[in-house]
Amino acid sequence: MASRSIASIGSSWKQLSFNITRRTLSTSSPASASPSASNPSTSVSKSKRKKKKNLFEVAQFLPNWGIGYQMAKTHWSGVAYQITKINLYKDGRHGKAWGIVHKDGIAAADAPKKISGVHKRCWKYIPNSNKTQQIITPQSQSETQVQNQAT
Repeated sequence: MASRSIASIGSSWKQLSFNITRRTLSTSSPASASPSASNPSTSVSKSKRKKKKNLFEVAQFLPNWGIGYQMAKTHWSGVAYQITKINLYKDGRHGKAWGIVHKDGIAAADAPKKISGVHKRCWKYIPNSNKTQQIITPQSQSETQVQNQAT
């Protein structure tokens, strides 16, 4: 019985010394020795796809939640909605939206209609809309008042 315990102590000492030398001579980082790093699904080198956004996630970064700006689904060509009204739910990512449809930059309808598919993750902001052109080159009220007085 005593010989077994002495043998196990000797073998554990050999294992310990072998592990220490293996760590010091190893070229890989200590993090790669962890079991989670050996799993390829959790490795950092795997590229992540950019998560697409629904209409409200796109509109939240625009002034006044995107009212007056044009947005379209990514697979649409030549069609966009100019947002006129948004009803948000409490979480800020869901709700209802209304807008005027534009085809090739020209309004195709006079009255706004409810936009379908606002929760689908395929929405994009159309930067060359009329609203952005008005913001870039606004005519101030003082200039218009001066022009009116001159006439």
